Amino acid sequence: MIEDTIIALSTPVGKSGIGVVRMSGKESLNIAKKMFTPLNKNIGIIPNLMVLGNIDLGSTKDLGFFVYFKAPKSYTGEDIVEFQCHGGIAVTQKIIEKALSLGVRLAEPGEFSKRAFLNGKMTLDQAEGVIDTINAESESELKASSSLQKGILTKTILDIQEKLIDVMSEIEVNLDYPEHDIEYATKEKINEEIDKIYKKICALLNTEQQGKIIKNGVNIAIVGKTNVGKSSLLNSLLGTEQAIVTDIEGTTRDIVIGSIEYNGIKFNFLDTAGIRTTNDKVESIGIEKAKQAINESDIVILVLDGSKELDEQDKQNLELTKNKKRIIVTNKIDLKNIVKLEEETIQISAKNNINIDKLKDKIFEKAIDGGNVSNTLILTNVRHIEVLKKAKKDIENIKETIFDNSLDLVSLDIRQLYECLGEITGETIDEKVIDQIFSKFCLGK
Repeated sequence: MIEDTIIALSTPVGKSGIGVVRMSGKESLNIAKKMFTPLNKNIGIIPNLMVLGNIDLGSTKDLGFFVYFKAPKSYTGEDIVEFQCHGGIAVTQKIIEKALSLGVRLAEPGEFSKRAFLNGKMTLDQAEGVIDTINAESESELKASSSLQKGILTKTILDIQEKLIDVMSEIEVNLDYPEHDIEYATKEKINEEIDKIYKKICALLNTEQQGKIIKNGVNIAIVGKTNVGKSSLLNSLLGTEQAIVTDIEGTTRDIVIGSIEYNGIKFNFLDTAGIRTTNDKVESIGIEKAKQAINESDIVILVLDGSKELDEQDKQNLELTKNKKRIIVTNKIDLKNIVKLEEETIQISAKNNINIDKLKDKIFEKAIDGGNVSNTLILTNVRHIEVLKKAKKDIENIKETIFDNSLDLVSLDIRQLYECLGEITGETIDEKVIDQIFSKFCLGK
């Protein structure tokens, strides 16, 4: 049982309209009573009721609100008290100092959520969904973290673990019957069940790539020779003057980066130096970085000057990017368009914002293989992916050895698989893993 009471600032440090200081533990209410005086003396302490009053800061007071959440109906499952005070470093710090003088200790990063997990208020993946929600930078990230908070992954894995328990029970029953035929029939049945579980885990792992896109966004390199309008295109895509645009060739010497959110997905654009032969040492470095960006990006937008015939450098750039997931763009259609390619191209005018939305739609379609974001469970958490990859290997080992090993050895392998999956659900998980997960949380959460 957790005995001590903890406190932390739950809002960001700095100046703001409101600051929230949170306290959790069995002594939180008693300590809060020593720090807060309601303006209306007739109001008692009622759970979930916000009360206006004076908060004791030691040498002075702050007019603010006090609210009490009674265990077990609170975020942590313990008694929780929150002071909602005027935002500011001095006010919130004085509240914390006063509480510390009364026997409270500072919370560690993620300790409120860790207590919620230990007290059964949330599963491990739900807790990880909380931090993913806090860190989310796009709508798709919010949706993915929401599914974690709803416990969808835990339910899926618990269903698999339940099947594994049934399999282990089947083995225990049949260990009493050593006849060869019965053992072989049992192994056949086990193999069928394990195969079903294997397919479920593979289906989850198949969402890894989409999960990476949701989590990190899509890295898109804008490449082409000098003066084809790459920087103008970047500015049009972003809707801001992010890159310098001139008629002078070689203006862009280094990679210029800008991001937008489109249909819930984050697009990270990299405007690169124009690729050409040059004796300029600085420009040469930029060109090498452009080639590196081609190799490391998820999608390449190859920009051609649609008002001119293809030259040797254009042909080299087409060859350089042919093995990448690419979109060919012919720019400057406001002048004329004489470039004809067998491969699909999108004709645009970066200067006049013509067909820019069409290009964004194409990027989205390329990024998520057809333009449909799955509404099913998508893996975005690296730890979950690694656990499931390990589980997949465990199953492959079981399937490879099941007909050679005795039933008791098969049972041990299945138990190992069960415990591996427990690293997601929280069943049989190591305490060090729990500490590592919650150490990534911010203070006050």
